[in-house]
Amino acid sequence: MPGIIPAAVEVDGGNLVLVVIVAAIAVGALAMAAMFRQQVLAAGEGTEKMQVIAKAVQEGANAYLARQFRTLGIFAAVAFFALMALPADETMVRIFRSVFFLVGAGFSAAIGYLGMSLAVRANLRVAAAANEVGRDPAMNIGFRTGAFVGMATVGLGLLGASVVVLAFQDEAPHVLEGFGFGAALLAMFMRVGGGIFTKAADVGADLVGKVEQNIPEDDPRNAATIADNVGDNVGDCAGMAADLFESYAVTLVAALILGSQAFGDKGLVLPLLIPAIGAITAVIGTYLCKPRAGENGLTTINRAFYISAAISAVACIVLAFVYLTEDWADFGYMGDNAPDLSPAVFAAGAVLIGIILAAGILALTGYFTGTDHKPVQDVARTSLTGHATVILSGLSVGLESAVYTAIVIGGAVFGAALLAGGAVELALFAVALAGCGLLTTVGVIVAMDTFGPVSDNAQGIAEMSGDVSEEGAQILTELDAVGNTTKAITKGIAIATAVLAASALFASYTQSAFEEAGEAGSLDLLGEFIVYDAKLIVGALLGAGVVFLFSGLAINAVGRAAGAVVFEVRRQFREIPGIMEGTGRPEYGRVVDIVTRDSLRELATPGILAILSPIAVGFGLGVGPLAGFLVGAIATGTLMAVFLANAGGAWDNAKKLVEDGHHGGKGSEAHAATVTGDTVGDPFKDTAGPAINPLLKVMNLVSLLIVGAIVSLSIGEDENDVVRILIALVAAAGIAAAVIISKQRSSSLHDAPETVDSTA
Repeated sequence: MPGIIPAAVEVDGGNLVLVVIVAAIAVGALAMAAMFRQQVLAAGEGTEKMQVIAKAVQEGANAYLARQFRTLGIFAAVAFFALMALPADETMVRIFRSVFFLVGAGFSAAIGYLGMSLAVRANLRVAAAANEVGRDPAMNIGFRTGAFVGMATVGLGLLGASVVVLAFQDEAPHVLEGFGFGAALLAMFMRVGGGIFTKAADVGADLVGKVEQNIPEDDPRNAATIADNVGDNVGDCAGMAADLFESYAVTLVAALILGSQAFGDKGLVLPLLIPAIGAITAVIGTYLCKPRAGENGLTTINRAFYISAAISAVACIVLAFVYLTEDWADFGYMGDNAPDLSPAVFAAGAVLIGIILAAGILALTGYFTGTDHKPVQDVARTSLTGHATVILSGLSVGLESAVYTAIVIGGAVFGAALLAGGAVELALFAVALAGCGLLTTVGVIVAMDTFGPVSDNAQGIAEMSGDVSEEGAQILTELDAVGNTTKAITKGIAIATAVLAASALFASYTQSAFEEAGEAGSLDLLGEFIVYDAKLIVGALLGAGVVFLFSGLAINAVGRAAGAVVFEVRRQFREIPGIMEGTGRPEYGRVVDIVTRDSLRELATPGILAILSPIAVGFGLGVGPLAGFLVGAIATGTLMAVFLANAGGAWDNAKKLVEDGHHGGKGSEAHAATVTGDTVGDPFKDTAGPAINPLLKVMNLVSLLIVGAIVSLSIGEDENDVVRILIALVAAAGIAAAVIISKQRSSSLHDAPETVDSTA
């Protein structure tokens, strides 16, 4: 059957030229990013008081990321040498797989850092523009900031992949495994660490400020306000940017692996051409994002997305028909194994499904989390009957939305697979192409996401400085509400991207297992996939269990860190004279230090779980159960991520509805109930939920990287059950130790007041 043990793929001259063009487009995207950055920095910086507050946020964000990167450098070094030890066909492939692991990790870190560094400067400029020149210029600055991050994401992702294809050709997919793993690993750590930081500060600030002291969200008398604004940037901006970059990189990795097996050299080039089109249409979408008179900001942004997606769809269809002129026989598919559709129609249909999926997720997420729709309005209405009913209604929204989103994503995967007819390897490539289609929207999606924390911070700076007019404050409130919805929408699309990427990586894993088994002379291993085995069910349950454990660890980490913030802010209100009267200055730096320390300390356990769990299952139970493990994780992770993201988004916007004057407005019992819901939802939507995306891809990539070692120790001349089981036991022991240490931190929470007072 074609695709199980593919022959070497050589990229011919014409296709090499196309890859060079893709690399040039990537460089052009980076140039556009630089231009957007200059446009943002050219805007006015507002009053001196605004600048002082913005500088404190900048210093806190830079200090956190510097400490985070020093911590992550240890993990990167260990992973680099671990990759060197894994088997590969050639020594050079093994070496450069590790080298490009560092490149992928570096690009992921760079996207996060660069996005954050501009966001903490743009927030000040958005606030100043809203106060001095009006809504439209303020919105333009915020969206241009996001466009910078979007174009940098697209540019670095395409550049890394195209350079590897040019340099390694037939071995490019194997080298790119390292590139994707580096991007995914760093993104997961940045997503978890930034998520813990931002939500610990946010939850702590809300519990003491809004609930106990009845002061506004960004009141400068609250010692956690600076940490809260820092968190918006290291979590929602740096963390999410790295997350979307690794989705971009990992989807390309999976598509190139499967494409080379299905379409030969054209399968290496087509997955690069499709997102290259997306890079161009993202620029078009950015320039189309200009508000019309009286138009809601969300309508403006959505219009830019839909138009750029439509242009991408048309361009990709044209590309498919121009580039794929061959018949199926030219690719080695004969008779019943050849689909009824032509290769061009097959590719165009798969890409179109991915683009439609992005638009569908945007609409679906907007419905369940937007203030203009019934779900959020119903959650806000339940605030009239108390805290418990707000929690129950938000949970209901999250659970229901997860089902519909899963159906939409599942329908896209199924529809893509149907295009292939009976050719299994083509069905796998179709799913990867759908992922590439979704990638065409990433530039605009990242811009939409970054707009959220920038507008949120702009409102915070305005409120803390007190230097903004009533009209300017109203503009910033509107932009903050728009940004809140765009963040929720981009989380939904990030989940869809993660599922498509993880599904394609899972397909790559099974193909690699077949290939390794064939080279070992024992295709009997196929029986582990085809024949029912109770161990497959065990693997699926373990995969689902890891998602639950990972989510629980992330939420619990926020709870612990937020508890420390609560005790510290209470202490300052109690011990520093004149805070409530405005004559005493809170010690903002102490709260920043607390959440920095706690978020970095909490990084290790989720990371160890993601890396070691597939190792424990694969070496302990075998290749088949590891496949079940991955399926269980993908299925459960999809539902869990959507549930957490949409429940949190619904609670957040329900609170905003009440704060806008509904059901009693600010200071009412209904407001207190929605603040409770928002507080519960914060770690749902901004920590645990988004972190599941890179978790799925890290586990699939680890599985893909170790499958050769599992097969060699399980069958053939190198079979060694003792070593295999020993590796599994060591991995399981590492997971157990990390979880136990995490639980010990949890059990010591009652000591937090004394601990905070003595270290602060």
